[in-house]
Amino acid sequence: MQHPFTVTILNWFSVHRRDLPWRGLADPYPIWLSEVILQQTRIRQGLDYWVRFMRRFPTVEALASATEDEVLLLWQGLGYYSRARHLHAAARQIVALGGFPTTYRGIRELKGVGDYTAAAVGSMAFGLPVAAVDGNVFRVLSRVFGIDVPINTTSGKKTFTDLAQRLLPTRRSGDFNQALMDFGAMQCVPSSPHCGDCPLLALCVARQSGRVNELPVKKKTVTVKTRRLQYVYIRCDGQVAIHRRGSGDIWQGLWEPLLLEDAPWPEWEGTLTKMRQNVKHVLTHRILLADFYLLETDVRPSLPDDYIWIDEADMDKYAMPRLVELLLDSL
Repeated sequence: MQHPFTVTILNWFSVHRRDLPWRGLADPYPIWLSEVILQQTRIRQGLDYWVRFMRRFPTVEALASATEDEVLLLWQGLGYYSRARHLHAAARQIVALGGFPTTYRGIRELKGVGDYTAAAVGSMAFGLPVAAVDGNVFRVLSRVFGIDVPINTTSGKKTFTDLAQRLLPTRRSGDFNQALMDFGAMQCVPSSPHCGDCPLLALCVARQSGRVNELPVKKKTVTVKTRRLQYVYIRCDGQVAIHRRGSGDIWQGLWEPLLLEDAPWPEWEGTLTKMRQNVKHVLTHRILLADFYLLETDVRPSLPDDYIWIDEADMDKYAMPRLVELLLDSL
């Protein structure tokens, strides 16, 4: 017999489910693509990117045959660029396997795929009876069942995953996982949840105990650091100098103008103009403060070997971080 929570959430979903283009499809590729794009991304923004990717790469084979630069350029503006690189690598894995894996373990072994994504794709595409637990699910279960174990601890993740798995209806795993996602995104939202018309009101421990705003609990572990960046856009005879960022830091594989960070300023010939100052850009674990300069010169300055000169008109062919896009707008 199904738990009252499960029955209620499925009934709510039958009326209020979001109309998303990848739902109900038999092909796992668009479902997996949506899950990767929607990590750390609002659905309104992510939907536009999903449409662009499906138009440009309608099959996993098309995505696998693309270059990394093509994928990063199409991803530009979404942030967390490691997702795009992993997406591309996983597409090549799938093609090498001869098709999309149909087991939870097989999906989980794809590059960049964690427990949640494997469960979400597996349940929606293949009906696998595995609970998908993300931030929305943590919040709903924490409030309804009054669980105050921190969600970002090993014991917390196990507690919530085990509970979601017990509540999961084996034959409707995909619907249940999507119902919890939608319910957390539409009804049981982080701030000012819609408790007045909530169908789970009678079951909700947090509402009954006045702890709605206290749950879920998250243990503070991250220290946010501030970095100062100084960019110099060097323009010489219709060309500009850029380089690709390396591994081991933010924005791996993206392009940018000359970056001076904790480095002495060289002597340059030409006119140096400060275009922007203290432009703030917030990442998950960092706050970036950037200054932006324009150097107009007739003599190419000496630069590190990894810098290349391109026609200024071709700048939009190179994927760049959102911060650099904002700085370039001042030109």
